[in-house]
Order: sequence, then C-alpha cells, then structure tokens
Amino acid sequence: ALEPTMKHSFAFDNMGYEESFETVPSPSSQEHTVAVNIVGMTCQSCVQSIEGRISKVKGIVSIKVSLEQNNAVIKYLQTEINPEQICQEIQDMGFDANIAEERLTTAAVNLSCLREAVVKLRVEGMTCQSCVTNIEGKIRKLHGVAKIKVSLGNQEAIIAYYPYIIQPDDLKSHISNLGYDCTIKSKSTPLKLGVLDLERLQNANPRETPASLESDRVDPMVTEMSSTATMAVRIEGMHCKSCVRNIEGNISDLPGIQSIKVSLEHKCAVVQYSPNLITLSALQQAIEALPPGNFKVCLLNGSEANKGTSPLPALLYDLFREPLQNMICTAVIRIDGMTCNSCVRSIEGAISQRQGVQRIAVSLAGRTGTIHYDPVITNGEELRAAIEEMGFDASVLTGNSFFSSVGSVPNGAVDQDYHVTFQTTKKLLTAEKCFLQITGMTCASCVSTIERNLQKEDGIVSVLVALMAGKAEIKYKPEFIQPLEIAQLIQNLGFEATVIEDHAETEGNVELLITGMTCASCVHNIESKLMRTNGIFYASVALATCKAHIQFDPEITGPRDIIKIIEEIGFHASVAKRVPNAHNLDHKKEIQWRKSFLCSLLFGIPVLILMIYMLIPDGEHHGSTVLEQNLIPGLSILNLLFFVLCTFVQFLGGWYFYVQAYKSLKHKTANMDVLIVLATSIAYVYSCVILMVAIIEKAEKSPVTFFDTPPMLFVFIALGRWLEHIAKSKTSEALAKLISLQATEATVVTLGPDHSIIREEQVAVELVQRGDIVKVVPGGKFPVDGKVIEGSSMADESLITGEAMPVTKKPGSTVIAGSINAHGSVLVNATHVGNDTTLAQIVKLVEEAQMSKAPIQQLADKFSGYFVPFIIIISTVTLIVWITIGFINFDVIQKYFPNQNKHVSKAELILRFAFQTSITVLSIACPCSLGLATPTAVMVGTGVAAQNGILIKGGKPLEMAHKIKTVMFDKTGTITCGVPKVMRVLLLGDTAVLSLKKVLAVVGTAEASSEHPLGVAVTKYCKEELGTESLGYCTDFQAVPGCGISCKVGGVEAVLDMAEEGLDNLDTNRSSSASHTYSVLIGNREWMRRNGLHIANDVNDAMTDHETKGQTAILVAIDGVLCGMIAIADTVKQEAALAVHTLKNMGIDVVLITGDNRKTAKAIATQVGIKKVFAEVLPSHKVAKVQELQNGRKKVAMVGDGVNDSPALARADVGIAIGTGTDVAIEAADVVLIQNDLLDVVASIHLSKRTVRRIRINLILALIYNLLGIPIAAGVFMPVGLVLQPWMGSAAMAASSVSVVLSSLQLKCYKKPDTESYEAQAQGRMKPLTPSQISVHIGMDDRRRDSSRSAPWDQISQVSLSSLTSDKLPRHNGFVEEEGDKWSLLMNGGDEEQYI
Repeated sequence: ALEPTMKHSFAFDNMGYEESFETVPSPSSQEHTVAVNIVGMTCQSCVQSIEGRISKVKGIVSIKVSLEQNNAVIKYLQTEINPEQICQEIQDMGFDANIAEERLTTAAVNLSCLREAVVKLRVEGMTCQSCVTNIEGKIRKLHGVAKIKVSLGNQEAIIAYYPYIIQPDDLKSHISNLGYDCTIKSKSTPLKLGVLDLERLQNANPRETPASLESDRVDPMVTEMSSTATMAVRIEGMHCKSCVRNIEGNISDLPGIQSIKVSLEHKCAVVQYSPNLITLSALQQAIEALPPGNFKVCLLNGSEANKGTSPLPALLYDLFREPLQNMICTAVIRIDGMTCNSCVRSIEGAISQRQGVQRIAVSLAGRTGTIHYDPVITNGEELRAAIEEMGFDASVLTGNSFFSSVGSVPNGAVDQDYHVTFQTTKKLLTAEKCFLQITGMTCASCVSTIERNLQKEDGIVSVLVALMAGKAEIKYKPEFIQPLEIAQLIQNLGFEATVIEDHAETEGNVELLITGMTCASCVHNIESKLMRTNGIFYASVALATCKAHIQFDPEITGPRDIIKIIEEIGFHASVAKRVPNAHNLDHKKEIQWRKSFLCSLLFGIPVLILMIYMLIPDGEHHGSTVLEQNLIPGLSILNLLFFVLCTFVQFLGGWYFYVQAYKSLKHKTANMDVLIVLATSIAYVYSCVILMVAIIEKAEKSPVTFFDTPPMLFVFIALGRWLEHIAKSKTSEALAKLISLQATEATVVTLGPDHSIIREEQVAVELVQRGDIVKVVPGGKFPVDGKVIEGSSMADESLITGEAMPVTKKPGSTVIAGSINAHGSVLVNATHVGNDTTLAQIVKLVEEAQMSKAPIQQLADKFSGYFVPFIIIISTVTLIVWITIGFINFDVIQKYFPNQNKHVSKAELILRFAFQTSITVLSIACPCSLGLATPTAVMVGTGVAAQNGILIKGGKPLEMAHKIKTVMFDKTGTITCGVPKVMRVLLLGDTAVLSLKKVLAVVGTAEASSEHPLGVAVTKYCKEELGTESLGYCTDFQAVPGCGISCKVGGVEAVLDMAEEGLDNLDTNRSSSASHTYSVLIGNREWMRRNGLHIANDVNDAMTDHETKGQTAILVAIDGVLCGMIAIADTVKQEAALAVHTLKNMGIDVVLITGDNRKTAKAIATQVGIKKVFAEVLPSHKVAKVQELQNGRKKVAMVGDGVNDSPALARADVGIAIGTGTDVAIEAADVVLIQNDLLDVVASIHLSKRTVRRIRINLILALIYNLLGIPIAAGVFMPVGLVLQPWMGSAAMAASSVSVVLSSLQLKCYKKPDTESYEAQAQGRMKPLTPSQISVHIGMDDRRRDSSRSAPWDQISQVSLSSLTSDKLPRHNGFVEEEGDKWSLLMNGGDEEQYI
C-alpha cells in the first residue's frame, strides 16, 4: 500500500512544482514604472535628446517625455537601475529632474493566480473624457485593483479587485475623494471568508482538487507532510532590526507559515510554508502590506526544493543559519558579435574560470549565454562586464533566478531551473502592440510599401495598415525595437508617422441585445462571466434596456465569440443595429414645424376670412354692425372671436417659436425667433390689455385690436421652417443610404491544412471578426476589408473610388468592403471589420462633416440681432420722455383725456398715457414682415431653380452660394463623362489586306463578349463607325485579368456587306471568304509579348505618347500580325472648359481634386484650364482640403458625384452633386444639378446672388413703413395734431407684408443665362493651358511635386481609366516587377493601386 501512496505523492509534488514555477514571475520580469518631473525643457528637440539618451541607458525599457506636462514616464528593470540613477542621468544632461511617483507594473501578473471579485460602482458628476481618465488612472494605481473600466455614458465604473487586499467601500471612498458622487451598485457576494478558507480558495489548483486527491487514495497525512516548501524571498526597503522583527513577528502568525527567518544584511528571508494553505503571491502581498508599507518583495524562483521529504531539524537549522550559502543564481545574457564556435568556446572557457561561476552554456544561434553562479561571490552585472571586456556586446536579459541546493534535491531541480530560465526569457520576448498615426498615404501601394518594409525589420511581428483611417497597428518585440524607432522607419519611407498614446479607440466595441434576463442576478452572472473572459476589457449590462455594452481586444475575441459565451450561460444575444442618430432628430424637428404650421393655419384661416369680411365696404353697414355689436360694454363679437382664435395660435402654433427664442436669449443673442416672439407677443398682449381697459371702463365702442397679426405671421414662417427641415432631413438619409451599400451577410469558412474548405457558415456581417476567412462568390459584395488569400478576380470599386475601371484581385491584393466581385470566387482574410472598414470610415466622415458644418447665420437673424435692442430702446425712451413731459407739463396729456373721471389721480393718467404710447411704439416698430422677407424669397428662388434643373435644398445653400470664393471639382464623372471613349484608331498593317472597316468589324465582334469597360467602349465605337447594330460571332473567348482577351471571330464579311450594300465587287469573292475565321488578340504590351509578338519602337512611342496624355493604349493582333492600336480615354464634358472659364471670370478660384493619378489629372486640367490640381487624394483628404480652405476664411463649394466625394460635399459650404451621380452624393449635397450640366454651377451662384439681393430689398420694404410709423406713434407730431390712429398700425403691417410678398414674386422673372451668352462673354479669351502652368500636388501634400524627382509611385500605374503602364517607364527601386502593364487598372509587383 505504501508504494502507490508514494507514487501519488510524488505526482502531486511535481504538480506543485510546475504550478509554482509558472505563476511566480522572476524578478527580472518585474518592470517598474516611474514618473519623473523634468524642469528646463524648451522645445521638441529637448524631448528628443532626453528620449534618445535615456532609452540607451542599461535597464531602461521605454521612455516617453511630455513637453506640455514637463515630465517623463519611464519603464525600467529594477534589477538594473533605480529611479535615483535615472534622475542623475537626466541631470547630467543639464535638466533638473526629481521623482514624481513610482509603481510596480507587474502587480497584476503576481495576482493572476488569485481570485478576483468584480464590483460595479455608480459614479455621478463626470462630465467629459478627462474625468474618466482621471478616475481610471488614480484607481488603477491602488494596491489590489486588477482592472478598472469607467463608462462616461452609463456613469459607472466596473472594477476587478482582490477582496483580501481592498474592499468595495475603500474603492468607493477613493473615488469620492476625487470629487465624484459614488455609490455601490452591485458586488460579488463571497467576500467575507475566514482567513483559512480564503487562502485555500486562493490556492485552489484547477488541475488538482482535494476531492480528486482523496479519490486517488492518497493518505492525507503524507500529503500534509510532503507539501512543505521552502522559499527564499528578496526584501527591499528594510532599514534596521525593528523591520526584521516586524516582518518575522507578523508573518509567522499567518496560517500556513511554519517558520520565517529574515536577514537584514542579505536583504532576504527564508520562509518554510505549506502551499496548501498559503500561496507565494499571498505571502508577497502580506509582507508588502505591512506598515510602513515600503517593503518591496521579489520572489526568488527555483527555491522550492524540499518537497517530498520532511527536512531534518539539523538541516533546517543549517539552512536558517546561512540562508544564502547554498543559493545558485542564473543569469541569461544576450551576447552580440559572436561569429563562430571558437567565440563560444573562448567565452565559456574564460567565464567558467571566474570565481563563483558554477557552469556556463553559450548558444551561438540564440546569441545568449546561460550562467549559473553563486550570488554571494559574483553577480550578473560583473559577468556581463567580463564578457564585454572580451570584445563582445553583452546585455543582461534575466538575472537572479535562485534555487536552493539544500538537502535531498530532487533530480528535476536542475532541469527545473532551466525551465524557469526559459520561461522568463519567453516572457520577455512576448510581443507588444503599438498604434501609429500615418499621414501622406494616398493609395494601396503606399500601404503595401509600409507593410512590406516594416516586416523586414527585426522584432516586428505583424503590421496592419488602414488606409482610410491613416492608422497602423504594429505588434513588436520590445527587446528589438521600440515604437519611436518604428515611427522613424516609416518616416524614412517618406510618410509622416506619430505614435498614438491613447489607443482607446482601437479597442473593439459592441452593443448587444440580450433577451431572457429576469433580475439583477442574471445581469451579474453575465457581467462576471464576461469580465473573466480573456480579451474583454469592460462589460456593462442594463436590465431595463436589455442591452450590453462590451469593449474587447479584437485580436483575441470578437462579437461572435462573445455571443457564444452569453448563449452558453443560457441567454439569447444579438448585435444591436445602429441607426444614424442625426436621422431621427431631423424628422422630429420636421414634425414640430409641421404641427406648428397646421395649427396656425387651422386657426389662421378664420382670422383671414374675418379680416377680409371687415374690409368689404358696405353701404348699409349690416354685416359689420352684427360683428361689432358689443356683447358686454367694451367687448364686441368680432374682438371675442379674434381673441379666442389668436390665443390658440399664439400658444399652440407659436410654442416652438417661444422655445427657440428662449434658447437664443439664453445664449445672449437675438435672432429671428426672438423678433417674431416679441412682435406677436406685443401685438397679442397690447390687444388684450386695451380690451381689458375698455371692458373695465365700460366703453361704448370696442377698440381696434391687433389680434389679426400673430396668426398671419405664424402661418407663413412655420411653413417656411417646415419646408426647410424637409430638405434638411434628406441629408441624414445619405448616411442610411451609405450604410445600405454594405453586404448584410458573409460566408465565413473554416480552412483545412491545404486551404481546403472544411465548413461554411453564413453569419451577419456585424459578426465577422478580424482574422476570419470569408468566401466571396462572383457577383457578391465584399463584406469586409481584407486581403485575398486564394483565387483571382476583378472587383468593381467604382461605388467607393469613383473610378469606372475594375481592379484585378489576386492573392495578396487588398479588397474594400462594399465593392463588387466580378468574375472569380475568392477567399479573403478579414483585416478590418465593423467600424474599421473603408465604407464605415466614409460614413464616419460624412457624419462628422454634417455635425461640424458651421451654421450659416441668415441675413434676417443678423438683422434681428441689431433690431430687437433698437426697438426696445426706442419704446423705453418714449416711456421715460412722456412720464417726464407729463410731470412737467400736464396740459399736453390732459388734452388727450378730455373727459377723465375726477377720482383718477394725475400720476395715474400720466403713467397710463406714457405706457400706451410706448406699447404702441413697440407694436408698430416690430416689423412682422421682417419674418417673411427671407422665407418668401427663398421659396420663390428654390422654385425657379427647380424649373431650371437645379435642385436647391433649403434656404441656407441659396443664401451661401453668392459668397463662394473657391470651387473644387472632382474629375471622374464631374469634369469628365466617367465613361471611356475611343479617341483614335491607328492601323499598323497593310490596309489592302486588312481595311479599317474589317479591323473595326473584327475588333468590335471580339470585344462584344467582354464585360470590361474598355471592351464596351470599343464595341460601341465600332458599331457607330460601321453604322450597324449586329456584328459577327465569336468563339473560344478567353479574358485574362490585367492583360487582355483572345478569341476566334467569324461572320465578319456579312457585317461588312451590310455596311457596304450596293457595292457589287464583293459578290465575286464572297463565297471564298465568307467562312474565314480570324484569330484575334487584344490587350497590352505584356499580352502581345506572351503571345510571341514583337512590338516595334515606333508603335511603342505612339502608345507612350497617348499614355502621357492620360489615355489608355491597347494593341490589336489579327491572325498573328500586329495590325492596330486603339487609344481610349475618359472624355471631358463639352461645357467643362466654358464653365471653368466663366467661374474664373467671376473671381472664383477653381481647383481639380481627384483620386486618379497625376498624369491623367494633369492631362484633364490642361484641357479645361484648371491651374491647381490635387491628385491621388483619399476621401478624408478631400474633406481636409475643404476644411483647410475654410480655415483660411474662404467659402468653398465642392462639385462631385461619387460616394468618395460625399464627405467633402457634406463638409463644404455648398455641396453640389451631379444628377447622374450616386444616391449617396446626391443626398449629402446641398444642390443637385439635375441636367448634368456644369454651367448650372455658374447658374446656381448667379441665382443665389439674385436671391440675396431680393432678400435685402425685402428687408428694406419690411422696415420702411414701420420706421415711418415710429415717430407718429411716439407722439412726436402731437403738437401738429397728427396722432397715431389705431388703423395706422394695422395698415403699416398689412402694407409691409404685401410689399414683401410682391417683391419676392419678382424673382419668378429670373431667366438662366444660356450657353450662347456664356460663349459670347468668353469669345477669344479662352486659351488652352500648357502643362508647365499647372501645379500638381499629391495627396495632402501642399508642396508641388517636381517632375524630375521620381518617387516609387511615379513608376507605378494607377487605377484610373487611363492607366496602362508603359514598359518604357524607368524601372528602379525594385517597385515595378516584370509584369508589364495590365489590361485593367494595373498593379505594381503584385499590389494594385486603389484610388479612393
């Protein structure tokens, strides 16, 4: 029975061994972080010099210096250097330095084997992201906190902590001390446990539980006895004997500690303990937690040697007496400069002779030396110095892994030590991740250049570059390379790169809908399960909304895995669909104004009817007398009706005006709403007051009131606002349209060893994770951005890039989500998913552009800003003046009240008169028609524009267009037609054998089977030239992506006969040639070479000549003979040059901005007369360029037609879309040119000028009557006997309103200038530009690119219509491989160019 027991006992021991070695980090992996305050830095070069110098100091892992905060955050290895030495190094450079704070970064590692608890705290009072970082930063430093994530939106913090070190109440008080209100929402229950239970819980080994031990019939006594371990620990921070007594006294009381002996001289302690009862990490926590709290403990690995046999008392005595006598320490040293085995032998020979060295093993391949030595005699640093003296470069990778060689060391001890060393080395070699912001990338080849060059560097594990976002995610090994060096490498390639410090945005975010939750414990269950999952940073579940918000590391996990975890617990989860927020808001506003308009209309119509009824002159007064009869003295039926109707309008219809006016006043501005509210409220209140006075005084006749004004005004203005918001809400639909371009589902496949598909699964596109392999069938949309790993095809990326030509895709090519796969089936490795895809980035750009567009202050608003204070001042002055006059000379006022009551006091009369005049002034001066000045003109203006084929959305673009100083044109589809057209056909062969018509008939027939845009253009041209719709027949058709086509063509003669009917000479040889079949090759130079055809130099020169003009040249071979060249290009619209010239004449700068290559862009600019060109531009660059011009106080119009233009259209002051463009561009723009005519750009600016002039006239007409009325109302002409009659106020208001409406209607007479008039103006002035007059800028680069400097991408053809590269182009830099040019948009050595 004893034998099996012993066996089991040893099996258990080894288990213990392994665990202890894996969970305890070696001291060398304990990186510390220290913050150092630095005084005396003046500029960025100081920062660079400190970073450069200190990063080279031994033991420094990384350093980041901040000029703004005057500090540096430094990671260092404690075994090599201490903070004081770091400060000294900085001081030696001439700066003042002192330590700010220090913390151990590996606390989380040491605690990893202990149980975490999770608490959720509600934190109120956070206002912005800096509050979040403040809380996270402070709490994360607390001892016992493993993870913290603060959510600003949910106002809560989730903290994972170690309950035996810190309690939720402590966390709560720490957050409260930072100045926030903090309450505990929920926490894990098992917090209070007995010490013993707690230690057992901490040490529970998942692989071995006590129950399983007993079932294996292990005698508990043996287990108890055999599991005693001895451990040497290093303790820093002890000063005197009382520290020793403090540690020995407190630690020996802990359960599981059998004895502890502390040595002050050697700064270490030898502890004998039971691993069943206490773990090493718990022991470390316990010592570090002792007062005064400045002990630092390093666990010395490898010392647990005494398991399995109960050590003899004498031995223990020896052990405690000389704790360090029998310690062996291991150092792993990196040695550079070894060339062969003799170097290895010389190092081993010399070092093994040194005192204290027990053995040394040097690896030439691994460039490392592993040395076992006695730490009492020597140390790692000395050994390193000794190796350096021999002429090699040496640095200590790991040091000081102790193990005791006492008593009966099990056989495994030595191996075990190697195991530890290997583990630590491996830990050091783990990859870290950094994020860089890269500017200056213009296309896919820039991306591949960066990826390819970085991957050649030592220490770089993986590189992932996102073109649209301008970000790179790089995994690197910190021993070989640091982020700043990576940034430098990228800068050496010619791009700007900066390290992103805060990469919170790079975390994956997902919002899930979870069903099946019933109570708070379900929530806690899900949250705690998720928080314990590797790769999840934060999880917050709300029971009320059934939503979970989760942040995760996309490299480790993804939405699909998270949903699986939740479903395993027994709930159902799905991704919450995101709706663009702006969308709902706009409709809400639209509904508000519609309600306001309908309400005003409902009650306004009766008012209008009553007004007209009262105005009808009537001899017998029968009608008016009925309505003017008093119900009670002073109140007529008419006034009662007016009062009721007007009250409804004022407070129901006008409610939103009151809300807007209140908001405006709160911001201390007076806009149109304030003026409207003021005018209507005064008219309403004034009318109510005079009615009340009349009723109180029992007047015989009811007074004339202004109740009719508010309804009229509200009807008109609410209608204007409603129409404007309808137009506005359309823009937010652009986002919905953009999102709908995405595929909804993806086919995720699991691959076998040889890329064979084992399993296919259809998943929603939101659930595709980075690293998934997605299969895309012909005709399908690419669901995510990725790299092709198998298959080849052509992709139509026109939706995104705006370029009509399909792009060849083969293994290694990048694909864009939303583009369409044409021919072949491909497997794609997903690199950017969800919000990181190119399409999502464009959506984000459009969204940001719409949000950040500065609101245009409309003319009327500007006017009101001055006018409101003016009116109030006038009426106040009137009030004060009359009160003063009244008290000085009462007779003037007495005239006004001839039969006043004797009992009314003098003061009361004066005040009543003064108030009456000042309110009359207010009601007269407040011009209601001011509110109509703009909306009526805009309504008529937009109507006229629509009749002329220009759709203007709302008044703002119409008011803005006249201020435009710069117009930016997109190229493809805007300046050009966007469809390729044959420009020239050159015959090379003998025309007697192959006439032009025959060549056209053959080529047209061959290309009729091709789907390529160039093929379609050729067929269309041939049919037009031959004047026939039917062509011959084609067999054995083969299309090779990037090269060309080959086929057999027959039946051509019949076509030619039809074309030449009536000519008899063909009849004779018809029979012989009718059945002739031609073998045809059409394609680029490479295609001809592949088929063994030689291209003469003159043909090559002709092709190159066309290519420099930005055209595509293709060759035709019939029956093995080169017989023709066809030049194809995207043609410029007829009216483009005239439109550009006219705009320039109006004093407007014109710029061409395109994603196409510089050659084509320059060729097009020369034809239309644009001097400034930005080529190879991404959608984000277009937006940035618009913003740059706007920052220079210029008003910018953008004219475009593609999805890639939509962010710029939304950002520009006026976005103008071509009617034939994509839906998205049309939705994002403010103006749409329905007729696809560029001269309408000029017309819209012209019409805008007219409209604004009309609005100004309207404002003057609105004011003129009122300004005349003010002095009369104020009683200035009273001495002359001219007193304001009540009807005068109504008349002034009516007259001004009518004048404004009539004035606006005059816009109806606007006629759009026709092409002839523009041509007449430009007669003789339009001169074509020479190429030297045009400045071409690449991407966001504002420097003009010098043509002599050839950048790598100069030799690479671009994706454009006209981009078949010539083989004559100089080849260097190894960028263009011998692939020749391609049929489609060609590629450089394997990566196609994608222009967005």
